[in-house]
Amino acid sequence: MTSHAVRAATGRLEKRALLTEFFARLASDDLRLAASYLAGEIPQGAIQVGWRALHAALSQPPPVQTSLFDQPATVESPALAELDAVFEQLQRTMGPGSGRWRAAVLAHLLTRLDANERAFVHGLVLGELRQGALRALVLEALAQACNTEIKDVQRAVMFAGSFDAVAAALARDGAAGLAAFQLEPLVPIEPMLAGTAENIERALADLVRVAIEPKLDGVRVQVHRDGDLVQVFSRQLRDVTPLVQDAVALVRSLPVQRVILDGEVVAHDAGGRPLPFQDLMSRFTREETAAPLYVVFFDVLLLDDEVMVDRPYTERRTALERIVPTRHRVTQTVVETVEAAQANYEAALAAGHEGAMLKALDAPYTAGRRGSQWLKMKPAVTVDLVILAAEWGHGRRQGVLSNLHLGARAEGGFAMLGKTFKGMTDAMLRELTADMLGLETRRDEHTVYVRPERVVEIAFDSVQRSPRYDSGFALRFARVKRFRPDKSAAEATTLAEIRTLHSRRPSEHLPE
Repeated sequence: MTSHAVRAATGRLEKRALLTEFFARLASDDLRLAASYLAGEIPQGAIQVGWRALHAALSQPPPVQTSLFDQPATVESPALAELDAVFEQLQRTMGPGSGRWRAAVLAHLLTRLDANERAFVHGLVLGELRQGALRALVLEALAQACNTEIKDVQRAVMFAGSFDAVAAALARDGAAGLAAFQLEPLVPIEPMLAGTAENIERALADLVRVAIEPKLDGVRVQVHRDGDLVQVFSRQLRDVTPLVQDAVALVRSLPVQRVILDGEVVAHDAGGRPLPFQDLMSRFTREETAAPLYVVFFDVLLLDDEVMVDRPYTERRTALERIVPTRHRVTQTVVETVEAAQANYEAALAAGHEGAMLKALDAPYTAGRRGSQWLKMKPAVTVDLVILAAEWGHGRRQGVLSNLHLGARAEGGFAMLGKTFKGMTDAMLRELTADMLGLETRRDEHTVYVRPERVVEIAFDSVQRSPRYDSGFALRFARVKRFRPDKSAAEATTLAEIRTLHSRRPSEHLPE
């Protein structure tokens, strides 16, 4: 299976070559689906299948059969199309009894797959495809297989806001198919993402000319206007126009005819301090909230007939200041020294923001990539969690245990909060592997399950609700900070503390 081979490959070039060779021998429809799945994406988006339903379906034993993904293109096979049809059914099924029906459909599919294919579908559905190659590398391989420039493919994905649409165009028409994807109002595009700065000194070493802005704890939105028609899209490119009518009225009043703006919807308490994300989201889940919401912008991507994404940030900011009132713009300060940046960062925290953004003044708007042109700085939140299992690594981590299953202390045992393989050095991985094998209780092909005795300190950005794990929560951007041999499992963070942390600002720590 291609995913299994890519996972085992040790270098980026080898992984890309495997993907390119695979894509080159697929017919059009299979190429679109294979590229999407190997990029870790399901074209239908959320298919309403959580951790419990998937694991119940996986409990059925796999039969011995031919591979689902690697049948030659010359052999007529409905395999990928059938998987697509199953995902379509799962996504559309709602209402009473739908959970049981989805589980039954998924179980029927999984019982027809071999062990590697089941592991692949498991990772794909839960968004945990661990093969050392996701969207960026798949895009490179897709471009090579279709004899297309990678920069043209990346730009098309940015403007389309859909990996699947671009893969379909490439598979059908090759490079010529990309011409259909242009920056247009009312068509959402993928937002530019920020990397993480370890500290101010390192951030300023990576960036030459820098602006610093408060990092807002809001809902990222993209507001489009074409004449009198205004639409608002979320970070996930979902239309949320009915929920933010104040933003619609504001953008309709601006002295422009066509515009695309990037910003955030925020809320303040009676004293003018920003409210935490959890309170803000009540509006977006259609619950009542007393706090008024308003929109603030930090970027402009299209201004009348001028495409702005290739312009440096200084020019985009000047254009923004020309058309958007001050109170609806994110405050920006150009800094040249570590001391000035640190002072602005501390001022942002004191004002109730979750941190600061550092942005290169000469950078274009490059959507969908976490690069070094935008960097975020905020205090790390840490908790002490118990290791429940660890998965075997791949690539350069092959032969050692890597991806940790993490649990919080709960009544009657431990509740899972997610997985992470980030933050560990090679020395830590070797130490971890020896320790975990000594605590092993059982294993399958990919995972070693252990006695819940070892505690690890985990840094993360925030706690989110999630149906994937039995705790009902997941840690966002979790990474290992250090092993805690000085702590026992009885001293680990409790699920009740996780619930408390979920209800508070992400920048607040649990009490010592």
